[in-house]
Amino acid sequence: MKHLLSALILAIGLFAAQSVHAGTVPGTSCKTFPDDTWWHADISGLPKHPRSNAWIAHMSPTSKLHPDFGPSFGDLPGNMAYGIPITVVGPNHAKLPVLFQYDDESDNVRYPLGADTKVEGGQYQSGDRHTVIVDRGTCRLYETWATGRRNARWIAGSGAVWSLKSYKLRPDGWTSADAAGLPILPLLLRLDEVKANTIDHAIRFTAETTDKRYVWPARHEAGSVNNQNYPPMGARFRLKASYIIKPSLRADTRRVLAAMKTYGLVLADNGSDWYFQGTSEPGWPNGLLDELKQVPANAFEAVDTSNLMINPNSMKVRAQP
Repeated sequence: MKHLLSALILAIGLFAAQSVHAGTVPGTSCKTFPDDTWWHADISGLPKHPRSNAWIAHMSPTSKLHPDFGPSFGDLPGNMAYGIPITVVGPNHAKLPVLFQYDDESDNVRYPLGADTKVEGGQYQSGDRHTVIVDRGTCRLYETWATGRRNARWIAGSGAVWSLKSYKLRPDGWTSADAAGLPILPLLLRLDEVKANTIDHAIRFTAETTDKRYVWPARHEAGSVNNQNYPPMGARFRLKASYIIKPSLRADTRRVLAAMKTYGLVLADNGSDWYFQGTSEPGWPNGLLDELKQVPANAFEAVDTSNLMINPNSMKVRAQP
């Protein structure tokens, strides 16, 4: 009876943690888009995509997963961690104009950028230099790519703004801060959700060579080949149900792998094959990262999510039986 009561208390505590933390941006009351959006959809029961084998064959199938986040061991300024950082600002934060390289596909509004803005790799550094900024007062999401300053003015390759309460996608054919035209925030693996066992979304990853096509809900392609045997932007992959998650693995590793079976990975940008993205923050355990690096690419399969679509211009998904 004592053991049963302890188990019940533990279950209630886990449920409470999930209800408080799942899908909410740390430091805010803002959810990472509504629960019935594509990023949060359970894809474990959806059909395998007809082109799955061909896509996997063109994505270094003998390679392994690579967490593109974690300790930098001094390689980045200020001992900053690898990954994509999230900046939370208040509604009164100053907003500034940004000069965009891809001006015709960017949201030309003022962005809450400043000295407090966390930039991937550090301000004024090289690389993708993504920013992900959440206004906790309005629950608006601002994202930029190739972010920097020139002559005291903010510049970026592209920028996009979303309401975290909305289902609206980018205009068809438009990029965002990501090649696929998708938001980055809901696809980042976060340390808080790994610890709390509340991972409830797909995870962003990259492939080296992609097709010059995109599939819903992606809005943009950045392919180098015109060949449907290569994966398109927006393609979603899951860890196969047959893949054995060994009990000997760390608890946090098992949580991430379970999420990859339930929610999967989303091809959102070009880069090294099977590099998947998480937040830049201290505390990522090396043991977790090392175990995730042992998962083979051929343990994944592409999924056909087309029957989830209600409207091609919306990220809202159809309820599954």
